[in-house]
Amino acid sequence: MTAPLAGRRAIVVGGGSGLGLAGARLLARDGATVTLAGRTAATLEAAREGLAGEGLEVGTVVCDAMDAGSVRAAVAAAADDEGALHIAVVVPGTARTSSVLLYGDDDFSADVDGNVRPVFLLLKYAGQAMLRAGGGSFVAISSTAAAFSARYLAGYSAGKAAVDQLVRVAADELGRYGVRVNSVRPGMTRTPSTARSFANEPLMAAFLAEQPIARHGEPDDVAAAIRYFAGPESSWTTGQLLAVDGGNTLRSFVDYEGLVPLADPRDVILGGGPA
Repeated sequence: MTAPLAGRRAIVVGGGSGLGLAGARLLARDGATVTLAGRTAATLEAAREGLAGEGLEVGTVVCDAMDAGSVRAAVAAAADDEGALHIAVVVPGTARTSSVLLYGDDDFSADVDGNVRPVFLLLKYAGQAMLRAGGGSFVAISSTAAAFSARYLAGYSAGKAAVDQLVRVAADELGRYGVRVNSVRPGMTRTPSTARSFANEPLMAAFLAEQPIARHGEPDDVAAAIRYFAGPESSWTTGQLLAVDGGNTLRSFVDYEGLVPLADPRDVILGGGPA
């Protein structure tokens, strides 16, 4: 039987670990020709070797997802000889906790840009390659923080909300070309980038208290959503923002106050304390 993604070319930016690696594994398992892209060659090589040990062959390309030329080159490396690409997945993310009154001007901009720019750049250049292919599927990893008032995560929340709106606009524009654009909104999921949060037991307990399904997410939970959006099973689905969160969006986002170190703006602004 032919694998469902046989003949498909895919790139996963952020594919060296965590959600990206888990998604890439499912794409490769179902027959796609996958290229892992990321900033660190050693991380990519370790991921490639791990997948090879499972009988899955993938390519790798070093890519700075904030740099247009680097993203364009990575797409070219992942595409076929005709410059065609069928599947693109991007896992951006940078976050810090702060009161909105104490956010550094450049820090806020960096957090928003660090979440939006990689999505825009891959959407632009992978989307062009999908036109050559006659269509394709683009999947952005967003966050449940895009849907909530996530106190003390202003830059991250604003960036992820911008990602989701970009997804919706692009889906509306590109559907007539056969290009589908969707996002996955993970809840609190165990990955290398969330290791510090998982080490904070009170914070993790607070997340579980806001989820009808009282367990934390694992990369495979999110990978299944990536695989769904990437494949033919979702051929009539575009512009969607799929929460994979144990039901967290039915309730409330965790309030970080009292759970992580935070400066009180009254102390800093009125009392002259440290920011």
